[in-house]
Amino acid sequence: MLIIFDCDGVLIDSEVLAADVHAELLSGLGLPITRHEVISRYTGLTDEELMRRVAEQLGHPLPADYKQRSLVEIDRRLETVKPIDGVYPLLARLTGPRCVCSNSSIRRLKISMGATGLWERFAPHIFSAPEVGRSKPAPDVYLHAARVFGVSPQDTVVIEDSEHGVAGAVAAGMRVIGFTGGGHSWPGHTDTLKEAGAAVVVSRLADVDPAALLRG
Repeated sequence: MLIIFDCDGVLIDSEVLAADVHAELLSGLGLPITRHEVISRYTGLTDEELMRRVAEQLGHPLPADYKQRSLVEIDRRLETVKPIDGVYPLLARLTGPRCVCSNSSIRRLKISMGATGLWERFAPHIFSAPEVGRSKPAPDVYLHAARVFGVSPQDTVVIEDSEHGVAGAVAAGMRVIGFTGGGHSWPGHTDTLKEAGAAVVVSRLADVDPAALLRG
């Protein structure tokens, strides 16, 4: 059995940091928006998709330097990001192959996972969706991981916190555990993940049981 972890919001508590940056920048550009609104609308999207949707709301493109400004500030804050509670006990408990599949770039994953000591726990099996194919919700990165490990999708469990990630994993033919224990979780998060196709949803990593999901 292969276990695939999303990174942001599952392994590290980074979604709140990124949401704060976008809320601050967008509010300064005339789109008043809160951290929680950013989270509920855009969690799991690539930077490009987030910018496209925001531009539609504004009625005009974002400034040319918006992506660079947001990247620089998010990277700065990720240097002090914390792991999600229970990550290390979960990794110690699980046996068998595991990897990370994320919509983030490898460059950013090195920053965030390095800051929490998780890079060494997964490298070299850390896959960036836009660097191996299409970003989530496309299934490309999950299928890539299964091919690397020589495991069928039916023998793979994915742990995801966003509807886009859940949808991509389901499209890949994998079982999904939805996770709502990150600092960015919001009312209705559980329902969102279930509607996207998560077989079960947990709010604590201590409750993650991939083997039980496959047996079911």
